[in-house]
Amino acid sequence: MRTQVCIIGGGPSGLLLSQLLDRAGIETVVLERRSRDYVLSRIRAGVLEFGTVGMLEKAGVADRAHAQGLPHTGTYLAVQNAGFRIDFDDLIGKRVLVYGQTEVTRDLYDAREKAGGIVIHDLDDVELHDLDSGAPYVTYRKDGTEHRIDCDWIAGCDGFHGPSRKAIPRDVLTEYERVYPFGWLGVMADLPPVDHELIYANHPRGFALASMRSPTRSRYYIQAPVDDPLKKWTDDAFWDELRRRLPHDAAERLITGPTIEKSIAPLRSFVADPMKWGRLFLVGDAAHIVPPTGAKGLNLAVSDVHYLFEALKSHYHDADDHAIDTYSATALKRVWNAIRFSWWFTTTMHRFPDQDPFDQAIQDSELRQLQSSRAAQTNFAENYVGLPY
Repeated sequence: MRTQVCIIGGGPSGLLLSQLLDRAGIETVVLERRSRDYVLSRIRAGVLEFGTVGMLEKAGVADRAHAQGLPHTGTYLAVQNAGFRIDFDDLIGKRVLVYGQTEVTRDLYDAREKAGGIVIHDLDDVELHDLDSGAPYVTYRKDGTEHRIDCDWIAGCDGFHGPSRKAIPRDVLTEYERVYPFGWLGVMADLPPVDHELIYANHPRGFALASMRSPTRSRYYIQAPVDDPLKKWTDDAFWDELRRRLPHDAAERLITGPTIEKSIAPLRSFVADPMKWGRLFLVGDAAHIVPPTGAKGLNLAVSDVHYLFEALKSHYHDADDHAIDTYSATALKRVWNAIRFSWWFTTTMHRFPDQDPFDQAIQDSELRQLQSSRAAQTNFAENYVGLPY
């Protein structure tokens, strides 16, 4: 088989890139190791930056997001059980949209199927070949048979553990990493959210986040040791701890009940440089990971897709390779901005194991300054809602 762009990874970034390229008349094949049902069963975050919504509109897949998503014009921050609101509309005239990543992926799958796009699932042993030549190709095994795809370019949208980044020589790649000494214990519950907007809470007992997927489905998190056994966290234990950390008024409104999903996720910041080598581009989690504080993961992947789509369109439509040659440097500028914001927000809102009263007082002061300074709130809003591409 031959195509112009072989995309490894059938998550939202790979499918979005395929959809955009297809609408621009550029051929793609998407390879996804797992089944479609498995991909759509993964629970992920759902705060979409205004730029991400614009990219979904450009791809023709934003109708359901606009119909069912929840526009948020601000968010709440809390310290020591007392909260304050940051008003995005007033500060910068922009907003975010709460719409689950799983639903974004579903919309993209439906669009690719409707357009007759090629998405190959349930495969193993994906390998990338001749990346530093003009004729790269990808091999994979499906149902015991090896297959080969020849292509012009390869887009590695295959996540942190995929083969794409590993195909870049070790003496070429520089990796930056910060592993945080805690995790997020998250639950999903078919219960009304405690508030119509997100609440981020700093508390001496640890961080908490009140979020949602819809008006009837809530998503809550508390900071916990990443190696805590889940059996320790009964539903009652979780709700009791969440109440302790939320602002008092929110804790009184909290509706509790059975949870339908519970897991602990580790937190890390990670960047791989460069994001292009030879005929390979890295996109999304293949190149960078952010802690979920600030909801930058999917949004950062979408900004990579924007830069890569524009670069490939210039290559095929205008025979102009400047954007291809500068893809890594361009994408990494925005990556590091998001890494910085997510690091700052994480270190400001969480309790660290070696933290003493001085450290807590600094966090309290940081949040009070944010509460009282319009300039600080504007900077926060610009980063949270999403910096321009």
